[in-house]
Amino acid sequence: MKKKIVIIGGGIGGLSAGIYALKAGYEAEIYEKNHIAGGECIGWNRKDCHIDNCIHWLTGTNKNTSLWQIWNTIGAIDENTRYADTVKFYTCRHGGKEATLWKDLNRTEKELIEAAPEDEAEIRKFIQHVRYAEACVMPVEKPMDMMKIGDYIKMGKSMANMPKVMKEYGKIDLNQLAERFRSPLMKALLRDYMPAEYTAYSLVVSYATMTSGNGEVPLGGSLAMTNRIIERFRNMGGKLFTNAPVRNIIVENSTAKGIELESGEKVYADEIISAVDTSLLFGRFLDKKYTPKDWAAAYERSADYPVITGFQTAFVTDAEFSGQDTVFFDCEPVRIGSRSFDMMSVKNYSYDKCFAPEGKTVLQTNIAQSDVDYLYWKSLSKEEYKAKKQELAAEMSARLVTEFPELEGRLELLDCWTPVTYERYCGAYHGGYMAFVTKPGVNKIDCKGTVKGLKNLYIAGQWIMSPGGLPVAAASGKFAVQRILKKEKRSVDI
Repeated sequence: MKKKIVIIGGGIGGLSAGIYALKAGYEAEIYEKNHIAGGECIGWNRKDCHIDNCIHWLTGTNKNTSLWQIWNTIGAIDENTRYADTVKFYTCRHGGKEATLWKDLNRTEKELIEAAPEDEAEIRKFIQHVRYAEACVMPVEKPMDMMKIGDYIKMGKSMANMPKVMKEYGKIDLNQLAERFRSPLMKALLRDYMPAEYTAYSLVVSYATMTSGNGEVPLGGSLAMTNRIIERFRNMGGKLFTNAPVRNIIVENSTAKGIELESGEKVYADEIISAVDTSLLFGRFLDKKYTPKDWAAAYERSADYPVITGFQTAFVTDAEFSGQDTVFFDCEPVRIGSRSFDMMSVKNYSYDKCFAPEGKTVLQTNIAQSDVDYLYWKSLSKEEYKAKKQELAAEMSARLVTEFPELEGRLELLDCWTPVTYERYCGAYHGGYMAFVTKPGVNKIDCKGTVKGLKNLYIAGQWIMSPGGLPVAAASGKFAVQRILKKEKRSVDI
């Protein structure tokens, strides 16, 4: 009889775990609290338009990488996948000028030097280190703690230039990187894409992912990709239960035996994989005594371990919009709780014709938020929350029109959402849509995918490794199954 694995959470981590469990010969059941699986890799429709929640670029689109193999195995992409014809990472507008990080590094270097000749040396250094970082690939053949010396040697050879990137940008944050430049435009360009406290190498590696051709945007968006993965799971014989929220994990004699649903139904299994936010795992599904010390410390020290989230709005327009792809720009200050924001971004989805009716385009704005902003949104009553969202949506519209006058009278609000939205639908800690922000000088959370003192329980999901996101989630599902295989002394090569 096949062993049965029960997976909590139908996000990308849970779906990946389910597919790899089936591939390894186990039975697999996924229990998802929402009416549709996908977690944060999702999208929804409003007024004949589609709003994409997740994919800005998909790391692992280069067929020569191990991450591509994972995406291919779980059905996300294949050799025939079509990608958007995007030509840049993002543009920054500041002080009446603009600068762009193009996919073409030579073009970026040339244009940035022309815009800020006083920073030529630093610009050339930055571009060179992006080239070094193009060889950086996420090791996903097996978990790091299961690697042997040969695996480390192989990884070291493939990423020989990464130590140069870490030496130059690994100990400073984006604020400190920006201060190396004289031009206000260059400062804004390098500081505004991510939270300023992020390590500078995070930006370098992210940009290099796109310039290397390993970060394309699949057409159809997040929901379409998730649906392909769900189809693969079901076609392999997996069982997906939606509208099935979990109450707790059944523990007997320090062993995970199964799960209890909110309905009261109990489901027993040989192995349990938790693929939900770790704040739910350790705060609701298990006794808090199982919380690892470093996780508990991270939750208590939000200044050292902040999250990134946002207040977002989606509009549809029939105007010929001059802002292409993603644009960051200065704006009149917007007050949200105790903080004021004078920069926002807008993403143009015209590259994907299935997102809006012919002649129209979906635009999405974002104001970056963090833990303190989540607490503000959480403090509001239902009426206050609704009113504040509508007030801010109107302010976002006004600021878009100020920056892009062609949008005057031609914006229609589709939807708006907050950090609390991510908590409500995805159980996301403080509304975070990535793992903890990686800050210089702060120890990373080291999760080996198991819970000390508890047998037969494994952890998947983006929170097991910084910086989180889709690649970590997908790999973590594979890792969880490999840990089970290792325990059974079977081959982990799946």
